[in-house]
Amino acid sequence: MDKLKCSSFFKCRGKEKVSASSENFHVGENDENQDRGNWSKKSDYLLSMVGYAVGLGNVWRFPYLTYNNGGGAFLIPYAIMLALAGLPLFFLECSLGQFASLGPVSVWRILPLFQGVGITMVLISIFVTIYYNVIIAYSLYYMFASFQSELPWKNCSSWSDKNCSRSPIVTHCNVSTVNKGIQEIVQMNKSWVDMNNFICINGSEIYQPGQLPSEQYWNKVALQRSSGMNETGVIVWYLALCLLLAWLIVGAALFKGIKSSGKGVMFTALFPYVVLLILLLATLEGASIGISYYIGAQSNFTKLREAEIFCSPATQIFYSLSVAWGGLVALSSYNKFKNNCFSDAIVVCLTNCLTSVFAGFAIFSILGQMAHISGKEFSQVGKSGLDLAFIAYPEALAQLPGGPFWSILFFFMLLTLGLDSQFASIETITTTIQDLFPKVMKKMRVPITLGCCLVLFLLGLVCVTQAGIYWVHLIDHFCAGWGILIAAILEIVGIIWIYGGNRFIEDIEMMIGAKRWIFWLWWRACWFVSTPILLIAIFIWSLVRFHRPNYGTIPYPDWGVALGWCMIIFCIIWIPIMAIIKIIQAKGNIFQCLVSCCRPASNWGPYLEQHRGERYKGMVDPKTEADHEIPTVSGSRKPE
Repeated sequence: MDKLKCSSFFKCRGKEKVSASSENFHVGENDENQDRGNWSKKSDYLLSMVGYAVGLGNVWRFPYLTYNNGGGAFLIPYAIMLALAGLPLFFLECSLGQFASLGPVSVWRILPLFQGVGITMVLISIFVTIYYNVIIAYSLYYMFASFQSELPWKNCSSWSDKNCSRSPIVTHCNVSTVNKGIQEIVQMNKSWVDMNNFICINGSEIYQPGQLPSEQYWNKVALQRSSGMNETGVIVWYLALCLLLAWLIVGAALFKGIKSSGKGVMFTALFPYVVLLILLLATLEGASIGISYYIGAQSNFTKLREAEIFCSPATQIFYSLSVAWGGLVALSSYNKFKNNCFSDAIVVCLTNCLTSVFAGFAIFSILGQMAHISGKEFSQVGKSGLDLAFIAYPEALAQLPGGPFWSILFFFMLLTLGLDSQFASIETITTTIQDLFPKVMKKMRVPITLGCCLVLFLLGLVCVTQAGIYWVHLIDHFCAGWGILIAAILEIVGIIWIYGGNRFIEDIEMMIGAKRWIFWLWWRACWFVSTPILLIAIFIWSLVRFHRPNYGTIPYPDWGVALGWCMIIFCIIWIPIMAIIKIIQAKGNIFQCLVSCCRPASNWGPYLEQHRGERYKGMVDPKTEADHEIPTVSGSRKPE
């Protein structure tokens, strides 16, 4: 974050043109853009985009949302929200990054007043990156713990307490006693009954749910969880080592930029599909139970009358596709200018959504098997989020023949799912540095990339203390919510309503070729009307549903909640700060300055001169002028 403190970030300064050299690991001889580099192959880009969009939420959030919102009925509003909000935003961001060949901060040459939106995206990505790698560390730990003849959480052990049980625990019961020759029936504590060798009267037992061995293992062994956020405790050393390993993997995959990460995703993006297919085929007779609750006979189509069934899929689509995080712009900025970003957006979005549906079959098949074996209602085993990944699913796998093998497979899948998204998030950060300091990045890509990983590892150590899980939930609760929604709303309003939707369409046609008016009819309807309205509705809905964070039944302290607000305020405060700075830098009276900041900068346009054509023939070379320079009110380019 030092780049935000550098005065040169806010002031106009010249940049020397940097030619490709042997020192630059990021550029190949055949790259179209010799300053920034391009993807080696189209497949590298597509797999990176799929890996970025398809993450842990596809496995542990979408299936539960489907089950909780009417099963098969949920897929109807989900498809509608994909068409109205998800795909239009995805296409917009891919087109934006590819057209200018710039990352999420510098791309706001398109509308200098809104450059703070790009900074907000990058800062939120940094916060999320910190805790996301902690979840990857959890997956690594469980994967290593699975290399035993019997899974350690299969049965209650020395680390468990008296509440550890797969079946309900008797707390009280009625016993028959004799008092002064009179027989009485009294209710007593079960421990007293056992100590005094009494026998419970059949049918009088009072039960309380027991804690599964996997739940106690998660809290007592894996996390060594403290009683609350106020009790930090010590760093859990094996989680810290797993976190270090996770960052070493990320650093090794990214030290050459997209040239190395593109090779890594060939495996990490495809392997989860193999595992999901194996898990789906491996389920036994209980699978039908889970699938019937997922999208089968237990589907409840009366849910379509409720407003929430439309808000939930809209929120899921928005976060699942990773729009407004900056990663889509960053990854697309390395495409060749004439790449068909429209077909890419269609392919990646459909792949992401179909993966979510497919993952649901695999997840619910195993949970159905668990309900069948344990004799419990499905509602008792259906979980979401971390509880699904590290409590419910490990419990289900422990009951299958060959449990360690399935467990290793499952957690390795979680590892690859997480790494894909992590690669893109770090690439978002390094792309931002690349755009701001290209000469430094060319010479020092490896130390800068590894330095970023080291700093983020050190910041993440608080998340592997005994109170670490509370920090993970706190950052997720605040940073991965409103800030992204605000950035997305301002992004579409700025580009479509201020820069101009029709002008932006002309920019896209410079890349993918001219299209008939009917082709753009749908996209105009979405960009101008439906998508911004839906985003605003989601934002209002999230405000109405806001609640004070807690972990299970444990509330967060006041200072923890205040810290969460400080984190999100720190991320979004740059939007007004940068707007004020841009207005101050502009020339003229306040009205002229405001109008000037709402026009593209003089160096906005295609990065390479060969692609500028007649429309951008007057633009200033972006390689020789700062990205934040503000044009005069009249502008320096031929009017559109």
